[in-house]
Amino acid sequence: MKKRTFFATLLLFLLFFFTMLLAVSVILLRDKISIAREKALADHYVIASALFSDMQSLSARSMDILDSVGERMAVYSRSFGNRKNLLAVSHKNRWIYQNEKELSEDVKNFPAEKIEDARQIVTVKGTKRSMIYVYGHLPEPFLEYGLLYGSDLSGILSSWNDMKNLLFLAGAAVAFLLSLCLLKLLNSVFEPLVQISAVSATIADGNYRERLSVKGRDEIAEMADSFNRMAGQVERQIALLQEAAVQKQQFIDNFAHELKTPLTAVYGYAEYMQKASLSEEEHYECTQFIMSECRRLQDMSYQLLEMAEMRRSSMEACFLEELFAQSKRVMQVKADEKQIGLSYHCDAGYIRGNRQLLLSLINNLADNAIKAGKKGGEVCVLACQKEGGTVMEVKDDGIGMDEETLCHITEAFYRADKARSRAAGGAGLGLSICEKIAKLHHAELSFVSQPGEGTVAKVFFPKNTENFTDL
Repeated sequence: MKKRTFFATLLLFLLFFFTMLLAVSVILLRDKISIAREKALADHYVIASALFSDMQSLSARSMDILDSVGERMAVYSRSFGNRKNLLAVSHKNRWIYQNEKELSEDVKNFPAEKIEDARQIVTVKGTKRSMIYVYGHLPEPFLEYGLLYGSDLSGILSSWNDMKNLLFLAGAAVAFLLSLCLLKLLNSVFEPLVQISAVSATIADGNYRERLSVKGRDEIAEMADSFNRMAGQVERQIALLQEAAVQKQQFIDNFAHELKTPLTAVYGYAEYMQKASLSEEEHYECTQFIMSECRRLQDMSYQLLEMAEMRRSSMEACFLEELFAQSKRVMQVKADEKQIGLSYHCDAGYIRGNRQLLLSLINNLADNAIKAGKKGGEVCVLACQKEGGTVMEVKDDGIGMDEETLCHITEAFYRADKARSRAAGGAGLGLSICEKIAKLHHAELSFVSQPGEGTVAKVFFPKNTENFTDL
């Protein structure tokens, strides 16, 4: 594109530039010819006036004019013919004198070409050389006499030709310098485009960190800055896609692993029951274990369906006190089984959200707290209204978690203690579901924990996503 632009611009410039030079040359030539024409007219007038005076003198002395014209014209020829000029006199359309041995074809028939009533004829002709011819009749009573004066233009044309060549030579030098300037200008203009092309190719090859250098504050700099912002957005989106792909792959790997364990156990016990001779008690234990593993698979499928249903959830006003009452009826049984105290305290109004998902959030957090609790411990679920929004906390005094565990607890199928979690019947999806429910409600889920000191799970619902006024 740069080459096409350069040659097109250069061609248009040269066409315009040399056309202007040619026009200037033609104007100068016309001026020179016009000056030469005026001078020829003046010389013709002077010679004609002098010849007319001489003819009057000869006529007054009764002398033969035809015989004396040649002598008088010879004097004028020495005065006006030194510049290769032509002097000739005609009488009744016949040349009676010329200062050249032979007249050229341009002027042999000149008297015959005159207009009958014209006093002067001025023309520019040139077969062998360029001349300005001035022809005119003498005043009465000598109208049958005509004077032809020819002024040589060779010197004028030669000097004009030299000037024209010099002008075009200087124009060519100027055009060459301007073409270099044009090339440099186009290089500077197209340099950002070349950089953009190179950086785009680099980004297309997978190097998303490549950027353009921004110089100045013109349109090119704005374009480079916009390109860098676009490249940054592309890099961030690619990073997010790569992270999502890694998380999906991890989810699939973990899910396959989670399915493998109960299915292997179910298949093993079923094969054992088929091939071994079992007592009634052993048969019952095997079926109980198979049912337990099937129940875990069922819970896992329900949780996966719950994660899929989040995208189609609808929002409504959900009173936390009612949600706490529903959660307590479900979770109290599990707390009693582990001999853990469970309490709910609500000092907040309502939150705009999906009732079933919020209830699942509360139950999952409470369930994790009960599982992590110790016999005789306490689990407290409370909600309070603060300046920036509503805070819900689930506290336990159980085994707690270290920093590494806290960084991974919301990942699907992650377990800090796999043996303990499987024994408790968990699928490893509870906290991952909690995090997705919180994000769906524009809330923030966080955990504070120390090993042996228990854990506090906190959900903060910002004020801009809910309405705290009473209904």
